[in-house]
Amino acid sequence: MDTGHNIVRVSEVTRTFRMGAQVVQALKGVDLSIQAGEYLSIMGPSGSGKSTLFNMIGGLDKPSTGKVYIDEVDIAQLDAYELAWLRNRKIGYIFQTFNLIQVMTALENVTLPMVFAGMSNDESVEKGLELLGLVGLRERHAHKPNELSGGQQQRVAIARSLANTPAIILADEPTGNLDLSTGEEIIALLKHLSSERGVTVISATHDHKMLAVSDRVVWIRDGRIDKIESRDQLNISVGAISSKDA
Repeated sequence: MDTGHNIVRVSEVTRTFRMGAQVVQALKGVDLSIQAGEYLSIMGPSGSGKSTLFNMIGGLDKPSTGKVYIDEVDIAQLDAYELAWLRNRKIGYIFQTFNLIQVMTALENVTLPMVFAGMSNDESVEKGLELLGLVGLRERHAHKPNELSGGQQQRVAIARSLANTPAIILADEPTGNLDLSTGEEIIALLKHLSSERGVTVISATHDHKMLAVSDRVVWIRDGRIDKIESRDQLNISVGAISSKDA
């Protein structure tokens, strides 16, 4: 992990939603710094604020108060064009439901962000095939999503997230729709991207298998950070759980 700088910084962030006459405070003064190259998992029960924090980091939502910085840029101050550029060039997204375009082939899904970024067709095809090779699907490049298994579709989504060489990958429940074995393969692939390519991986997840590969885990409860566990602390926790189950 590159510990040279914080690529994400969340400062005193709150987020309030109005649901009819009721006001719901999803985040209550959250502070968090994430280092470049870190594999960080955000965990917590449903309704804890986990997804809200995840959306803040990805520029998919804005704080009610407080700041979110990507490479020390306050993303709330960006206009629509600048925010779109940031999402396209600096952040890759992986979703639980894959979000692949059904009428497009695997290769076309992977190259679409490159087209939006202005890359030539020849360059995008060459890079798209390279990325599909990285996730073990080069030979399936001409297949459409309905011709692929769930695990293969998630691998295509991972390849797509890498299209424009992002510094950050945001993975929202990336194993949520996968069986145990396939989920483990996806986790290993994300860990490889972090450790070998220096990509910062931030995952919002319920999957406790993420504990074994995370550099840190941020536990969210009732809109606040309950605790942050480091790799050493996580190794102790995972070891204790394994001993109990043995």
